[in-house]
Amino acid sequence: MLCLVLLLFGFNLKLSAQQQPQYTQYMYNTMSINPAYAGSRGMLSAFALHRNQWVGMSNAPVTNNFAIHTPLKESKLGLGLSVVNDRIGPIDENLISVDLSYSLQLNQDYQLSMGVKTTAQLFSLSPGRLNPEIPADPLLQPVNSEFSANLGAGLYLHSEKAYIGLSVPMFFDRQLLSNDESLAVRPERMTFYAIGGYVFELSPALDFKPAIMTKIQEGAPIQVDVSANFRLFDEFVLGTAYRWSAAFSALAGWQINDRFFVGYAYDIETTPLKKYNSGSHELFIRFELLNKEGKIISPRFF
Repeated sequence: MLCLVLLLFGFNLKLSAQQQPQYTQYMYNTMSINPAYAGSRGMLSAFALHRNQWVGMSNAPVTNNFAIHTPLKESKLGLGLSVVNDRIGPIDENLISVDLSYSLQLNQDYQLSMGVKTTAQLFSLSPGRLNPEIPADPLLQPVNSEFSANLGAGLYLHSEKAYIGLSVPMFFDRQLLSNDESLAVRPERMTFYAIGGYVFELSPALDFKPAIMTKIQEGAPIQVDVSANFRLFDEFVLGTAYRWSAAFSALAGWQINDRFFVGYAYDIETTPLKKYNSGSHELFIRFELLNKEGKIISPRFF
């Protein structure tokens, strides 16, 4: 049992890097990885997400994410705030980030935004959530709450139909230690993100948007997520996604009215872990205030 837990959650005397929380609906949660997205929707936008990964497996990851961002009046600045709670077995990590972006209008269609992210990280390890065969195992020493700070940056180029982004949410590596400083626990490495998408108008009532996200981190395999979503009458969204060598996903969304949009995704594992769980669920809701003209002309597809 202990060996399985160590395999799943990465405890080792010399650990490889742990990845940041992953999201199937990354196309609606861009600010979590790229601070340049802050304010880009042109109105105050609030987003809340719950992800329950590997349902049926004990100590599986659970992630909660809340974000809010807005342009700052008549300036070229955007401001965002996000809070993430990520729980994986005995590990709890809370992230509080403040994002600031600056946008340049390159031409009639495209805008380039540059952003910086400051993040406060609070990490704790609670072995009491596990039931190890050897309670005194040195790999499972408790780690008191550890606070650290980090910086990140990103670029985001977009029009009303296309976007490309490059970002590094956290520049600085960190390595947490057990109480007696004899054991490294969950070292983190700098992660690079590249995203892109385009909206094709197939008819006045039907849009098609393929999108891709690539994540590169030292000590972890390259992760590539591709998705394809269809939107009908600017209201209903249906799509599918594939995380390379990891999972297939089904996605759905509903633009309830000008202010509320809800989305759901279900992942089916393609790794050996599929034998031990019944998939992953991800649910989010987005709320937006009207823009300065008092209306939303057309809900943007990203």
